[in-house]
Amino acid sequence: MEFKAFSQQDFQGNPFTMLDKEWMLVTAGDIGDYNTMTASWGGFGVIWNKPVMISVVRLSRYTLEFMEKYDYFTCSFYPEKYRKALNICGTKSGREIDKAKETGLTPLAVPGIQAVTFAEARLSFVMRKLLHQDLAKQAFTDGEVYAKNYPDDNIHRLFIGSIEQYAAGC
Repeated sequence: MEFKAFSQQDFQGNPFTMLDKEWMLVTAGDIGDYNTMTASWGGFGVIWNKPVMISVVRLSRYTLEFMEKYDYFTCSFYPEKYRKALNICGTKSGREIDKAKETGLTPLAVPGIQAVTFAEARLSFVMRKLLHQDLAKQAFTDGEVYAKNYPDDNIHRLFIGSIEQYAAGC
């Protein structure tokens, strides 16, 4: 997998389908110390004159520790044949299992920085963290959204990352 500098002209695909239907793995850490989780919430856009990806991670997730510790994270998308692997990464905790071993996915270090993706990804984005912010109940203008998604107050931390690199794989 060859990583290249990202420009907006490189983006191809429907971000709504990619996030909602295909899912992604959000991974943070380095090759010897990382965790990954499945996500279907997020976004692509332009903020502060930079192409960005927005990812949200619940405060209870093990991946959050790695998102806080490292300056980079990856979001990667997979062919349909890896749906079972993504399901495992979304339902099992890295505190309890080795997700790479359990799923058969192959961890791959991003050259030159502390970031990890997986060789089986069809597309990986590498983000440099720009901002993180916990969502707050009082900030929701639609109380039904909060009630439906946070009945136990297990909120998300929002991460905005500048898309620095990408790689197209299998």
